[in-house]
Amino acid sequence: MAPQFTRITVNERQMGGMPCIRGLRIPVATVLAMVADGMTNEEIMAAFPDLEPEDIKEALRYAAEAVREPGLPIVLVP
Repeated sequence: MAPQFTRITVNERQMGGMPCIRGLRIPVATVLAMVADGMTNEEIMAAFPDLEPEDIKEALRYAAEAVREPGLPIVLVP
């Protein structure tokens, strides 16, 4: 069974339907790029004060599953 992602949302009217963190205008891809660039959680959260440590962890778990699973369960926003 694939994990549930409660902090990853998709809204077709927001950010072109890209997966974002908790309905915020913070794309998962942006958070992942910051991690890949070597930024610490503290640096990422300073850049995006609305983020929480668990958001970053879930973004990483989402990325791991994205390369493993073609269809991930996410929260769709109407």
